[in-house]
Parts: sequence; C-alpha cells; structure tokens
Amino acid sequence: MNTRMRRTAIAVAAGALAVSLAACGSAAESGDNSSDSGDSAAKGDDIKVGLLLPENQTARYEKFDKPLIEKKIKELTNNKAEVVYANAKQDASQQNQQVDTMVTNKVDVLILDAVDAKAIAGSVKKAKDAGIPVVAYDRLAEGPIDAYTSFDNVTVGKTQGEALLEALGDKAEDGQIVMMNGSSTDPNAALFKEGAHSVLDGKVKVGREYDTKEWKPENANANMEGAISAIGKDKIVGVYSANDGMAGGIITALKAAGIDVPVTGQDAELAGVQRIVTGEQYMSVYKPYAPEAEAAAEMAVALAQGKSLDSVAKDSVDSPTTKGVPSVLVPVVSLTQENINDTVIKDGVYTVEEICTAKYKAACDKIGLE
Repeated sequence: MNTRMRRTAIAVAAGALAVSLAACGSAAESGDNSSDSGDSAAKGDDIKVGLLLPENQTARYEKFDKPLIEKKIKELTNNKAEVVYANAKQDASQQNQQVDTMVTNKVDVLILDAVDAKAIAGSVKKAKDAGIPVVAYDRLAEGPIDAYTSFDNVTVGKTQGEALLEALGDKAEDGQIVMMNGSSTDPNAALFKEGAHSVLDGKVKVGREYDTKEWKPENANANMEGAISAIGKDKIVGVYSANDGMAGGIITALKAAGIDVPVTGQDAELAGVQRIVTGEQYMSVYKPYAPEAEAAAEMAVALAQGKSLDSVAKDSVDSPTTKGVPSVLVPVVSLTQENINDTVIKDGVYTVEEICTAKYKAACDKIGLE
C-alpha cells in the first residue's frame, strides 16, 4: 500500500464540510504542517489560487471538480480570489512545468491533482521552497504537501469487490474474473486494488489482472481482449473494473466476444450510469464531488491566509514522504439500478432527461426511472 491511513471519523457528511473559515483561528502554530506558508500569512481575501488537474478524458474534472472548487473559493473570499487553472492532459512532464509556471507567477497556494504522484514530488518541493503551500487533491502527491482531500480509496475498492461478489452469487465458484486496475502511476489505483483484493481473495479466482496504462479505455479494451483469449470466454464470470471509462472499453470487448457478465466501475460517469440502466454494467462507485471539492477549497484558502486547518481537516494521512498530513476523507456509495434516483439524480449530478435519452428510454421505464 502506498499510504498508511489513520482515520478518526470516515462518516463525513457533505454539509459538515462547509465549515466557516471564520472559525479557523489565527496563524498556525510553528509545529503545524500548514505553518510554512511564507508571505501568504499576511493575505486577506485577495489571493491567487493555482488549480492543477490531471486530465480531461474523465468527465468529472472539467464538469464537476473545476467549477465546484472555483465556486467555493469565490464564496470563501467574497469573490476576490483569482483561480489560475491548468490541465495536464495526463502528461506528468507537462504538469511539472505547470507547477513551475505557477511558482513563477507567485500563486499563494496550489491545489494539485497529480498525474504521477512520485514524479511531481520535486515540483511540490519547489513550491514549498517558494513559500507556496500545496493541497493534494484526490491523489496523494509525494513531497512536502500541506493538506490532502480524497475519498476513502481502500473502501472504494472494497465497495467494488463486494458488489461484484453480490452480482456473482453462486457463480463466484464456477469460473474466473478479470481484474482491470488503474494506472500504476496513480497511488489511488493501488488503494482501490488493495481494497478489492481484501474482499475478493479466497472467494473467486482471478484469471488475469492488469494495471491499465493511463487508465485509458482503449488500453482496457486491449487487455480484456487478451484476457478473453487467455482464459476462454466460457470461463469468465465477471470483471473488476476500477473505473467507468475502462468499463466502457471492457464491455465493448465482452460484447464482441458474446460475453454477458457483471462489470464494476467508479465515478458515476453519465455513460456508466446509462450502462447500469441497461444492465450492461452492474455498478459504479458514486463519489459526491461537492464535499471533496469544497474541502480542498477551504483548506487552500486557509493555508493561503495563514490559518489553521483544525476545523476542516479531521483525518490524518501518511504519504511515502510526508507524515501526518491533515486530511479530509469523504465516504462513497455503491451505485446500482436500485439507487440512481437517490444518488446522482437527488444530488443534481444528472437529470432524468440527461440519463434517459431516446436510446435509453425503454430501459429507464423498465426500472422505473422517470
């Protein structure tokens, strides 16, 4: 496991994260991980926040994370803060350059979702040396980060594994599954894998397992084709897919081979939800992005203003390079046909009209989604 998590209370409600920064207190004490913020301690609402997201292939980053973070930062700073945005498009070298540019432009704080957690460590140190605190967002970047927010990623994997076993039922003992993990450069992928294995090991045979380069659906598709050839289509009873994008590539390969088995996912992407409606995909992990984004914004503004994180960060996480990072860990939900209404629709992520287009109308009607 890439990180060792110490959690005090995982049941974090979305509303509980909207903590007023007015209660954050004065500048952090010298022993606090957030204290080394250079000249930013004198800042008020007129701050410059650098926002670095990893890629734009997954719909969540541009549709949810970016606007949610920007909105919360504006709210916390009376609309005075400036957010400087860059997307690395899955290129670790480009992201390192983007951090350098942010440092040169003297942002007051960075919110960083790393493409490659290890490769970014040197750039994190450059920012720290320049007096710019760094909030690791969604992925635990290495280097001297000041704060971290994500989901309980081991639990994500457990949730996926438990759902797959539930879908398999007695068939778990009849054949083999394929495990399609995420990119080996993403520390979250290792945690998802750990959680899934903790549930699946000993209960189902893993016929083939892959770490999928760059999380790309086309790579998952090619891996799945290889697994089908190696195992035989009649012996595959299910597929663990670490996210929805890869699930799409996997399901394309399964369909081409005439295989219909349960497939997991993550992120509740619109295409994934629609596949759940039709039964092509069994489940996805719904991660409510608002509390994660709001926590990142709150911690970033507090750090830029030289304030304590105590009222926001209730958890603590160790990375391979930094111990005791103040953190917010957000719980997740297993999304299936049964709870689409109570999750992504209720939370305003999608409308019924967005999900139930003409192509999916009959399937929506069948499961009572209207």
